[in-house]
Amino acid sequence: MDEFRIITLDPGHFHAALVQKEMYPGVSKRVAIYAPLGPDLTEHLNRIARFNSRRENPTAWELDIHASPDYLAEMARDRPGNMVVLSGRNRDKISLIRASLEAGLNVLADKPWIIRSADLAGLEAALAMAEKKRLLAYDIMTERYEITSILQRELVNTPAVFGGILPGSDAEPAVYMESVHHILKMVAGAANLRPVWFFDVAEQGEALADVGTHLVDLVQWTLFPDRAIDYRHDIQVQDGKRWATPVTAAQFKQVTGLATFPAELAPYVHGDQFDYYCNNQVDYKIRSAQVRLNVLWKWESPAGVDFHHAIYRGTKASIEIRQTGKENYRPELFVAAAERTNDVASALRARVARLQGTYPGVGVESAGDELHVTIPDRYRVGHEAHFAQVVAEFMKYFAAPKSLPAWERPNMLAKYYVTTTGVQLGHKG
Repeated sequence: MDEFRIITLDPGHFHAALVQKEMYPGVSKRVAIYAPLGPDLTEHLNRIARFNSRRENPTAWELDIHASPDYLAEMARDRPGNMVVLSGRNRDKISLIRASLEAGLNVLADKPWIIRSADLAGLEAALAMAEKKRLLAYDIMTERYEITSILQRELVNTPAVFGGILPGSDAEPAVYMESVHHILKMVAGAANLRPVWFFDVAEQGEALADVGTHLVDLVQWTLFPDRAIDYRHDIQVQDGKRWATPVTAAQFKQVTGLATFPAELAPYVHGDQFDYYCNNQVDYKIRSAQVRLNVLWKWESPAGVDFHHAIYRGTKASIEIRQTGKENYRPELFVAAAERTNDVASALRARVARLQGTYPGVGVESAGDELHVTIPDRYRVGHEAHFAQVVAEFMKYFAAPKSLPAWERPNMLAKYYVTTTGVQLGHKG
């Protein structure tokens, strides 16, 4: 057996296939898949087949497929690899993670690991088990590899540019992030079909519990780099809200292929409309900084892309990612000085000059009252390419387990404490 051999467990989301979009040195080309027979498995196999048959840089994966209702027990018995990849239904994902760890297997799992506050103890137990068994249990946080987020983090942690984080207020939080995803996505002129369970928030999770994990992770990764967060002392979740995006029967058919709403969605169906409770807002404090996150699902993007907005307000400047409508609505990074002075501009240019050693070609240009950090296209590799970067990081920690940062475990608990508590407060509201 090569150093790595992948076991894919119940792949219900296309992120499971993205782990195999590229081949990796030291990873066996033979992958075992354990899953119940059904459309989720079929779609996963089709994606891997397309990677193998593409014209440019095709992959060469070979698959051992085990389709059975007892797939989990069979996987734990067979253990044909040493690395379990999980991406799919979220309600019971933590049970699959724990079962994999109990079988002595490392885990690389897509977010979210949990979607309910009641499962936080189970997450803590899984991480403790991994540590005791000297196994890796790693969360796929692709947004840490997005170049605008990387550079935003660098600048927030440059006192000459940013100063210190402001405490913020309800009206103007110290950190504000908004993520907008879209239900309908067109691929080659046809709607990208979604599984029915995607619309069941008890199975998929609401937006904050799912997509919101990335936002919470970015906040603590940016504000407190390489430092542990203790959710019991460092975080106060103050308020949560939830609201629905209406989906008509015709729209539902367009994205699922089903002519009628299934029984499990009946509580949210009113005549010809389904209320998809997929939008959340959470307000919380992390140490002294006030944070607000809006995580939304809308029907269709006017630009054909999802949107990410993030602003950190400092004593000297605000550091902001926003999508401007230029260059195909891609995210851009801006710096706005708190006062009209050349100090921030000169400090920014000096910091970017030092960053040239790691990211040659980044620059600074004036943009009205702001400064725009220019980023060469070669660093804009896209969301799908980030999965290979996560796998490379996972392999690095596998080769040297002690190199896994000590803050990863407490910060993972802090992240899921915010997301699940925010959802819980939204239901109370």
